[in-house]
Amino acid sequence: MRIAQVAPLAESVPPQRYGGTERVVSYLTEALVAGGHEVTLFASGDSVTSAELVAVTDRSLRNLQQPCLPAVWHTILLDEVDRRANQFDVIHFHVDCTHYPMARRCPTPCVTTHHGRLDLPDLAALHRHFAGHPVVAISAAQRVFLPDANWCATVHHGLPQHLYEFNETPQNYFAFVGRMSPEKRVDRAIEIALACNTRLRIAAKIDVVDRQYFETVIRPLLCHPLIEFCGEVTESDKNKFIGDARALLFPIDWPEPFGLVMIEAMACGTPVIAYACGAVPEVVDHGVTGFTVGSQAQAFDAARRIAEIDRRACRRVFERRFVSSIMASEYVTVYESLVRARRRTCPTLEPTVEVRYAPGLPS
Repeated sequence: MRIAQVAPLAESVPPQRYGGTERVVSYLTEALVAGGHEVTLFASGDSVTSAELVAVTDRSLRNLQQPCLPAVWHTILLDEVDRRANQFDVIHFHVDCTHYPMARRCPTPCVTTHHGRLDLPDLAALHRHFAGHPVVAISAAQRVFLPDANWCATVHHGLPQHLYEFNETPQNYFAFVGRMSPEKRVDRAIEIALACNTRLRIAAKIDVVDRQYFETVIRPLLCHPLIEFCGEVTESDKNKFIGDARALLFPIDWPEPFGLVMIEAMACGTPVIAYACGAVPEVVDHGVTGFTVGSQAQAFDAARRIAEIDRRACRRVFERRFVSSIMASEYVTVYESLVRARRRTCPTLEPTVEVRYAPGLPS
């Protein structure tokens, strides 16, 4: 198939440091290319891909040397996608919702994966207005907030199978990886580590909107000798950072749409201790790949019992459920379904792709 992937411009694809959406777009793109598909990636110019790259900026917006207006560059991005739309069998968007008006009028089937939280009231009005636009969820928990949206699939994230190396012999510390924001609750992670008298290493991005929270709430907690703030870690450093940890702490306080770092931990063999919010119970098999908890008391107990988790089982679950080739295969099923549907509604269109009919889908 001829597939367009449209990524946000905030980070490169893959991102050099933090950037979950751009990382997933990269894994999906590379898996599709490996599967023999003709893929075009619309992303920033510092992206690295085996697909054809169409760039409207030389660098990701975060790495520009001067302030910019992101809406301007995303408008140019969408216009470039629209201009080339007839070159593709399907266009897959990862850029929230600004493309919806364009997608409604586009002759090429379009689909959107939502990577963020959907519990915001305005989104219900948006999806009533664009009721026909096909959308994909990254977890069953995510789609609960928009039950009337045109969901065509739920596709969990996946990582390249050999991206992370399994580590059977961790060091004596816990790890926290994520954004330094209130809903990620690094303060809870610090409490868990101190309760267990265990080191905590924190790798976190601090966005401008979270700077005051970091300075007033979190920085005073970093003075304890067991707590180490490492800033952001690169992709090449993340394997060792997570893989050497006894456990990944994920004590979130929000409806997490997926939680990519949890499957990164499983790929390393590192069990996860996570609050059972959002998609966490879908991702973490309680008692197998870690523990899901509902309180700090439960988290303290889980952290003390973390040696009960078989690190090899964590890796096996990752390989069975969360590799990028599985993710790509599920998306191809979505793409083929959209192409068939468009052909039924526009029978005069010339077939551009040989559609493989997947079991369980209407022919």
